[in-house]
Amino acid sequence: MTTSEHKWAFFRAGGVDQVALRNGADVEHLEELDKKLWVALACPTRGTEIEEKTLSTVDADQDGRIRPPEVLGAIAWSKKVFKSLDLLFEKGNELPLAQLNAATPEGKAVLASAKRILRDQNKQDAKSITIDDVAAMEKVFVATRLNGDGIVPADSAESDALKAAIVDIIDAVGSVVDRSGKPGVNQALAEQFYADAEAFAAWVEEGKADSVRAAGDATAAAVAALLPVEDKVRDYFARTKLASFDARGAAALNASEAELAALGPKLLAGGHEDVKKLPLARIEPGRPLPLENGVNPAWGAAMSAFAKDTVARLIGPKVTITEADFDVITDKLAAFRAWSDKKPTVGVTKLASERVQALLDKTLRAELFALIAEDASLAADYAEIAAVEKAIRYRRDLLRLLRNFVNFADFYNAKDGSFQAGTLFLDGRQCELVIYVNDAGKHAALAGMSKSYLAYCDCVRKDGGKAQIVAAFTGGDVDNLMVGRNGVFFDRAGKDWDATITSIIENPISIRQAFWSPYKRFIRLIEEYAAKRAADKEKESSGMVDAAAADATKASEVPPAGAAAAAAPAPAAPPKKMDIGTVAAIGVAVGGIGTFVGLIVTKFLDLGIWMPLGILGVLLIVSGPSMLIAWLKLRQRNLGPLLDANGWAVNAMTKINVPFGGSLTKLANVPLGAPRVADDPYAEKQTPWTLYVVLAVLIGGGLAWAMGKLDRWLPEAARASKVLGTPESPPAPPAK
Repeated sequence: MTTSEHKWAFFRAGGVDQVALRNGADVEHLEELDKKLWVALACPTRGTEIEEKTLSTVDADQDGRIRPPEVLGAIAWSKKVFKSLDLLFEKGNELPLAQLNAATPEGKAVLASAKRILRDQNKQDAKSITIDDVAAMEKVFVATRLNGDGIVPADSAESDALKAAIVDIIDAVGSVVDRSGKPGVNQALAEQFYADAEAFAAWVEEGKADSVRAAGDATAAAVAALLPVEDKVRDYFARTKLASFDARGAAALNASEAELAALGPKLLAGGHEDVKKLPLARIEPGRPLPLENGVNPAWGAAMSAFAKDTVARLIGPKVTITEADFDVITDKLAAFRAWSDKKPTVGVTKLASERVQALLDKTLRAELFALIAEDASLAADYAEIAAVEKAIRYRRDLLRLLRNFVNFADFYNAKDGSFQAGTLFLDGRQCELVIYVNDAGKHAALAGMSKSYLAYCDCVRKDGGKAQIVAAFTGGDVDNLMVGRNGVFFDRAGKDWDATITSIIENPISIRQAFWSPYKRFIRLIEEYAAKRAADKEKESSGMVDAAAADATKASEVPPAGAAAAAAPAPAAPPKKMDIGTVAAIGVAVGGIGTFVGLIVTKFLDLGIWMPLGILGVLLIVSGPSMLIAWLKLRQRNLGPLLDANGWAVNAMTKINVPFGGSLTKLANVPLGAPRVADDPYAEKQTPWTLYVVLAVLIGGGLAWAMGKLDRWLPEAARASKVLGTPESPPAPPAK
């Protein structure tokens, strides 16, 4: 932990002490603040409401995430460029030129470049510069022939020869994208191409030697004709040698009678595969290989090309060859085949060797590298433009980044956190805590730890836009929230999206909801049971009707003669009589239930005036556990897991307590002062609850009177013991 003489101030929000950023001095000394007091230690550059290009500018290592060293680096650069960091707290998006610090090299360079940009746009009298001024200048600069990125597209070359060379180089080794969005060549690709081209040219030159080109220019054709038949020719000579070793083998090494017979019913045109498997020619001991007559017809065309392009050019025209002749042929072609195997496997080989040789021209090569160097020399000019843009973006967005990184002031003070995607309207509610997600399944694995009631939604627009969001419901009830419900999502830009719930993570929304949840669950179980029983009964009834219909159909059919006796239905089994033991068991069960209910009623009546407390106790027994769990979870509800699941590193327990949570989900309310007609012509008849309560009190009082519980307070003539002749209740014990 570092020590600092700077006087910090803190505010309490989300159960965490968060540093207050009051002025430029607080920002300037931020590197002295203990990192444990920062609310976040990392955030992604995408998926927030801070412009991605600004966050990418802060992201020094371009890994898609921002961490404290990069935040402090942005502050350190701003301290050098601006006269005072109080500028960050001033409203507005313009950068006043008077606020640039000309006393530092960084500030001086930005000021000079800003003036140059304004001058080039005929705004030399302007006192401030905007992001639009920079964008206009950048657009012009990028669209020029050379734009300082060291990448040259084909149309940046002035000569047709160099343009064609760049096109061929891109075709051979690929390209990189220029600032203008066009494919081009940089120094690395040009060097790679020329290294590959020189290797390819050297290989081509080696192939021109007489020792390689045994058949002159026809050597490649000779090898091409040899390759398809080489293995088959070797097979033929191996078979003839085996037949010479043992004459009995000649018959076995030729096609068998069964093989030839199997070919009979087949269509053999076009070189049938079964024919190609047969020997190249008839096998006899020491027999030369015929090249024309007697050749397996499936190999006729290939052998004809071999005789013409290979044999005739290397050893003269022949109608047969021996194995020795074949060895001479392959030996003469061995050098060419070895050279062919060494052909470089690079993209340059796509080009003809003559074209490669032309591209190796020293003048053309020097022209290309000079063009790349000229373009790269303008990098400083572009960097100056980029520095001005960086300064404007930091002046506009750096404080907002700090208020969503070092603290969450925007979220807790204005409910305008950079991670908030917009507003979801669904089920009569307006949900403000809405976050974009890339993968709802992966996000939910961690987000459930937030202890919030979460609804994941797929959002679509007519223009084809798609997005996934998660919304936290922190107010109202959950009775009508279910997968498939539709709503409307408004993003921060005001665009509306159709939203459909795809999954839900259930957690308590309020203690009130938790109080009623056991009763609602009980009623739901009864409804489900009743529905199941009704479905079973309907199925049973339908089965009986179907069976009756089937019986009626069978009865109407006329049985064949002599089959009446066989078709007579078997007598129905007599219905089972209920066993006396079963009746007794049912009676005992009903009596036990009645006794239990009577005991409960008696115990309640024994409470006397404390009966309401007894009812309250029962309610607490039923609802208490649910309310306790809800109370505990609502105390644990926090924002951290929702953001961590999106790639943040939240460094504190950022709680969403009940009052703050209530402000994040607004319920539908009629505006104050709006006239409201209460008479609903389609309203359902009201349940007479007052009558029910009065009847319940009267029945309860009557039972208490009949049981003698009220005798001690009534005159003798009105006592139950007198009226009904029941024994009197024992007198109440004297008060101590």
